[in-house]
Amino acid sequence: SGEQLPAALFEKAKKDGFADKYLAKLLQKPESEIRERRKKMGLEEAWEPVPVSGVEDAAYYYSSYNCKDLVARDKSKKIMVLGGGPNRIGQGIEFDYCCVHAAFSIREAGYSSIMVNCNPETVSTDYDTSDKLYFEPLTVEDVLSIYQKEKPEGVICQFGGQTPLNIAAELEANGVKIIGTSPETIDLAEDRDRFRVIMEKLNIPQPPSGMASTEKEALAIAERIGYPLMVRPSYVLGGRGMRIVQDEDMLRQYVKAAAEDVSPDRPLLIDKFLVDAIEAEADAICDGRDAFVPTVMQHIEYAGIHSGDSACVIPPVGINEQQIETIEEYTRRIAIEMKVVGLMNIQYAIYKGEVFILEANPRASRTVPLVSKVCNIPMAKIATQIMLGKKLSDFNLKKPVFSHFGVKEAVLPFNMFPDVDPVLGPEMRSTGEVLGMADSFGMAFFKSQEATKLVLPVKGNVLITIADRDKDRIVEVAKSFVEMGFGIVATTGTKAFLAEHGVPSEGVLKVHEGRPNIVDKLKNGEINLVINTPAGKQSDHDDSYIRKNAIKNGLLYITTTAAAKAATEGIKERLHGNYSVKSLQDYHKEISF
Repeated sequence: SGEQLPAALFEKAKKDGFADKYLAKLLQKPESEIRERRKKMGLEEAWEPVPVSGVEDAAYYYSSYNCKDLVARDKSKKIMVLGGGPNRIGQGIEFDYCCVHAAFSIREAGYSSIMVNCNPETVSTDYDTSDKLYFEPLTVEDVLSIYQKEKPEGVICQFGGQTPLNIAAELEANGVKIIGTSPETIDLAEDRDRFRVIMEKLNIPQPPSGMASTEKEALAIAERIGYPLMVRPSYVLGGRGMRIVQDEDMLRQYVKAAAEDVSPDRPLLIDKFLVDAIEAEADAICDGRDAFVPTVMQHIEYAGIHSGDSACVIPPVGINEQQIETIEEYTRRIAIEMKVVGLMNIQYAIYKGEVFILEANPRASRTVPLVSKVCNIPMAKIATQIMLGKKLSDFNLKKPVFSHFGVKEAVLPFNMFPDVDPVLGPEMRSTGEVLGMADSFGMAFFKSQEATKLVLPVKGNVLITIADRDKDRIVEVAKSFVEMGFGIVATTGTKAFLAEHGVPSEGVLKVHEGRPNIVDKLKNGEINLVINTPAGKQSDHDDSYIRKNAIKNGLLYITTTAAAKAATEGIKERLHGNYSVKSLQDYHKEISF
């Protein structure tokens, strides 16, 4: 146990780099007990300045248990900002944007800014972004040590994504003043049962849902709400472990695989999956009593694709005005009811014409930089000033009116992982995102694809091979390609289906059917675009080789019919010669409020 561990060995472990949390796990003790013992022994973190190369009198700070503290503490009023840590799937550079603007805003308000982050690839860890940079991991041990040394007025944890949010409650329990949205509200949004009660009180529709910490509980919820289900663990990055579950066998397999990470404190979240719903989301700036929603974003892919992987468009192109107003009204009501201070992101699904809430995140989302750039509203800056005491009414914010479109597209890393099936789903896989802006949706989509380095072709052949469930949606897409002069290449089933609907196509064999086949055509450069929706359980043959070979041969591949439709609009605009380049500032000049 922690007490039985000899003092000399405990001290050696700390000096050799063993974190409190890791020691707690090894010794099966609460981390707080390890921390108390460490403090009693006089073992405290100390910091050394690391000089910034080529810059005079500039340094960042790095901790150790093996040195004297060489970093002086000044008595100025300070605010600490917690970053997102290393870039990884679900925790990307988009959150760093908010941290940087928070640091700038803190300075403008007359405070010193302290940044805690450990990612050398970000702007927040540039030496001149904040007054002090502690290059440290986002753990309770490290943040608490810095807090107790610097004694800031408060800590902002809602700009760094899920990573700092996961430690917010424990920091607060140890005396850290969290400014902005409270950890209690953060937990409330994650607790599906408590959140559902609030939605019922506000009369906001929500897909039937439940929380389960055992297989028996999960099966009971499934029986109550029916399949298909969206199942995920709680408190995770980028929808890690999220799955669409079609039947009882899949649910049993999922619970069995997830058993190690599931507990009453961290249950499985189970929701009814709304098939073919249109997803939308809204970011809001809130002061606890009022909320402002600059715009609504529409996802291009249907529900079931993680919001970080789905392309999205501002303003919406497939949602009517009444639905947009409903989303804005629901967002305001939720933010006020939950007393959110700072930023909030809420995701919705429009199913059979009705708006349902999917989830609320009382923090900055990865879409904040996009909304800020498209609408010319510095959301992170305003939210920071609100957290420091200003009111929303001080800013006189009005909804922007503009005629341009912004399309966000995800940048996916599949070219680095040739054996991974590049199909999109509820678990996030993208490592970044790009923004295309233009005066039409089609051209903005075209530019967004171009920015990912996989350009939409303007001539050639399109391979179309579609799962049976998607065939009805592909006819319009195929006809558009033919009208634009493309040749259609299709596998047997898709070819027959297209012929029934008057769309001519050239047949091609699948790999198991003989040669020359799809792979041969891809290798020979006879295909310029691949549209392939996964067959999944419906098929006796794995079709992932189509998508993998598209990547291997540097071809743009599309795995949803919604994205395929957007692609036809983009190509059409490009063929009409409507490609123009305009600066962000020029777009902003055309916005009225």
